[in-house]
This record gives sequence, C-alpha cells and structure tokens, in this order.
Amino acid sequence: MMILPALTEATSPLFRPIKYSLFPPLGLATLAGYLDESDEVTLYDEHVERIDIEALPSPDLLVLQPYITSARRSYEIADHFRARGVHVAMGGLHVTSLPDEAAQHADTIFTGPGEEQWPLFLKDFRDGAAARRYDSTAQRTLAGLPPVRRDLIKRHLYLVPNSIVVSRGCPHHCDFCYKDAFFEGGKSFYTQTVDDALSEIERLPGRHLYFLDDHLLGNRRFAEALFDGMAGMGRLWQAAGTVNSVLQPGLLERAVDAGLRSLFVGFETVNDANLAERRKNQNIGKDYGAAVRRLHDAGVMVNASFVFGLDQDGPDVFDRTVEWAVEQGIETATFHIMTPYPSTGLWKQMEAEDRIVHRDWDLYDTRHVVYRPKGMTPGSWRTATGAPTATSTAGPTSGAAPPPSPARTSGCGTSRTRAAGRSSSPRGTC
Repeated sequence: MMILPALTEATSPLFRPIKYSLFPPLGLATLAGYLDESDEVTLYDEHVERIDIEALPSPDLLVLQPYITSARRSYEIADHFRARGVHVAMGGLHVTSLPDEAAQHADTIFTGPGEEQWPLFLKDFRDGAAARRYDSTAQRTLAGLPPVRRDLIKRHLYLVPNSIVVSRGCPHHCDFCYKDAFFEGGKSFYTQTVDDALSEIERLPGRHLYFLDDHLLGNRRFAEALFDGMAGMGRLWQAAGTVNSVLQPGLLERAVDAGLRSLFVGFETVNDANLAERRKNQNIGKDYGAAVRRLHDAGVMVNASFVFGLDQDGPDVFDRTVEWAVEQGIETATFHIMTPYPSTGLWKQMEAEDRIVHRDWDLYDTRHVVYRPKGMTPGSWRTATGAPTATSTAGPTSGAAPPPSPARTSGCGTSRTRAAGRSSSPRGTC
C-alpha cells in the first residue's frame, strides 16, 4: 500500500480544494513501477480522497511520502500501521531533511532520490532483511527507469491528470530551496533520455500535459531536443522555467512550437538586494519586464511567484510587488512568506541567528511567519498581509513529531504547487 498524506492546508476550509487536485503527484507511482507483476498494490492520494485508516487492511508494506506540512499526518498513519505489525517505509524531502525525526515513525527510511536504493530495498524486504536506512549515492541516473504505474492513479479525480516528470532537480542553488540538501552527495540535476521522455508522453491520452519538473528548460540541449520531438504532437502544456531561460534567444520559441502555453516563473523579489543574499543568481541583472513581454508576445501565460519577508524587504515590499505584477499584466501570481525549511541554507542562517520561533511543521506553509523578520515588525506584517505570526519559542525538538496546532489554517511551498521558496520536487523518491 502507498499513501501520499494530505498537506495540512489541503484539508482546510479556508483554501480552495481545487488547488490540490490539479494534477497527480508521481513519486509513489514511479516507485510502484519497480514492483513485480505479481505484487498487489494500491495507491491513495489524500488530497483527492479521504481515507479511514481504521478501515484499511493491513498490507505487508506501507510506503509514505511526507512533505513538511503533512509530516504530522504521515506519522499518525505510520504509527497506526506499525502498531498492527506492518513494515512502514518513508522517504522524500522531509525525511531527507530530518531523518532522525522520521526514523521514530518508520521501520525503513530513505534519504535523497529513490530510484537507486528502492530496488535494493525491495530485494532486502523480500529476503526479510530490510535495513533501517537507505541513503542515495552518487550513482544517479534515469536510464532504465520503468514506466510510471499510471494504472494506479485515479485520473478522474484530477483536473489535469497527465502530469509528467522528465528530469530530477535543478541546476541552480537558491539557499531557500530543499534541492541541495536532498541531492547531497551526487548529481543534483539530471534528465531522462529524450527518447524515453517522448515515449512517456506518447503513452499519455488526451491533449494536455503538466510538466512537474523544477526547471524543464534547465538543460538547453535536452530541452530543445525534447521540444523538437514534441512538435507536431498537438499537445498543449505548462511547465516551470527561470527568467534567464526565458530570455535565451530561440529556446522559448521552440517550446511554444511544441505546445507551451503557461510557464511558472520564480521572480521571487523585486528587490535586487535580496537576490545575491539568497543565491538566486540566475535572476541577478535580468530584466523581469523583458521576460514577461517575451512570454506574452509568444502567447504564453505567466504564472509568477513572489516571496515576502526576505532580509532586505521593508514594509513597502507588499505594495511594490503587487503593483509591479499588475503593471506587467501577469495573469496569475502566488505570493508567499519566506519559509526556512529544515536543512536549507536559509534554515541554517536563521537557526544560527536564533530567528526560528518554533518547529510546528504544520505552519511551515508559506502562509505563516515562522521566523523573526529583519525589516518588519510583527504589527506591520499583520497589517500588510493579514498573516498570523508565531511569537512563542516553544516547540518540539527535531526528534519529535510536532504537537497539535490549536488554530492552523494551512504545506509545503512547492511540494504540490509551484511556490516561491519552493522545495525541489521529490519525484522518484519514496
């Protein structure tokens, strides 16, 4: 049995449920591709279906993929099934960031990408000798990746059921992102072969695609070959790219010819002083307005992302950012509070400066202030955004599951949605 536990905010009445049913995540369905044909497997995504764990049968193996704001729910499910004698395995971003915490609720944990270690675990498990921990090594490749088990995905529950991932990671090193910690010890950006990617696309019915890659345009040679192969397929699709990639001559045009119609772009901040501080080097010195114009001239909708609360921000950042986005005619935008995720460079800085106010992971959702901002007081922050701030320094240690939150409203910046301060996608991890 495989379960993707729901992010806290996905179950909140304060936020739109449609946001969490846009597309099926592929991490667990990818791992299921390694199972034997004789294995019986069921996949549940709590974002689109409610499950009663008491009513579920006891499988031989339960696989969970926690994100930071689904950690509490993941541990609840894990503890329930372990009490029944079920072997519980966990992996993904949160587990890699806090392996000791996760290990208290699992029989086996995985750190880093799972394509290499997962088959080894399956053999060990069948032999009755599963290890407590499997760490990804430097030998990372998507060559020979089995087809995603799309037969396990309940397509009718998603708005765009044809989600696809053809790469892992990102070539950049923003210090608020999970990526560097997740891919530590090996390659942090690699792709499928173009032929394998095109074969996966050919297997998908319908016309619309949703690329979940962190940066589909990150390897120009791969991207151009992929787009050339897609030309003439009649597909329409959306993906994520950077300002820098949009400004590269010729690349955007080939993507549009292949069917690109919407691009997520992490502008993050209109304050240049923030970019170098947060290692958003790919945006430094780039003309944001020119990038938007190029996209619009090519007929591509802009899905922009911004972060509030960076150290060089003052109380004027909210109006300045929104006014700029409106002036540019950006179609959709998401605005997020800077959130220091465990193990990131941002987290290490905030912790060293004693600016982390608690470790209630339910509130690490980019909608709550979980650190002490430099350029704004709690009062001015609430006035500008209406966002709650956390003033208590009490909270669980990293070795324990966080306590219940009395009034939580909402998950992980980009674990399911593309959000600023986002996490590297955990596709292919358990």
